[in-house]
Amino acid sequence: MKLTNRSKVVSKKEMTLAEKIYLPAIFTGMGITFKHAVRTVIKGAPAVYSYPEVQKPRTTIWRGQHVLKRDEEGRERCTACGLCAVACPAEAITMTAAERTKEEKGLYREEKYASVYEINMLRCIFCGMCEEACPKSAIYLTDRLVDVETNRGSFIYGKDKLVEKINERIDITTRQSEKQKNAVK
Repeated sequence: MKLTNRSKVVSKKEMTLAEKIYLPAIFTGMGITFKHAVRTVIKGAPAVYSYPEVQKPRTTIWRGQHVLKRDEEGRERCTACGLCAVACPAEAITMTAAERTKEEKGLYREEKYASVYEINMLRCIFCGMCEEACPKSAIYLTDRLVDVETNRGSFIYGKDKLVEKINERIDITTRQSEKQKNAVK
């Protein structure tokens, strides 16, 4: 059978009987399964973890749930500059900036702050670009896992889930680069 595609003639190959009944594909799949079975018998079964009682070890640079850090005085570091949102390849971060009032001076470091800061965890690819883009070292990815939720709306994390609690500080010194450590000082 001949098909034309913008003045090009393309020949379509007829399938053989064995290809029509999928025998080569079935034997290929059975071969892979047999290879894995033999490997498991010879080398032993891979490690199995009874999660959540026993957690699989993770690397020190694991990228987990985000946290918006506070400074030494308990004020939010984020100044709503928007660089994290611009750097995010998945466009998962949205924020709304607001001006600080005189009564809020102890809550925010700068005169501009993020009144709304949201991360859509379903869109986030945990690449760490937001972390690198932040000039105030305000956002970090921690070693914590993102919680399991039952509906899609619960995966949009606002400041209530992202800002670290004053009495429950999260240590991120292993994730900080030298530039970030110097910026915090």
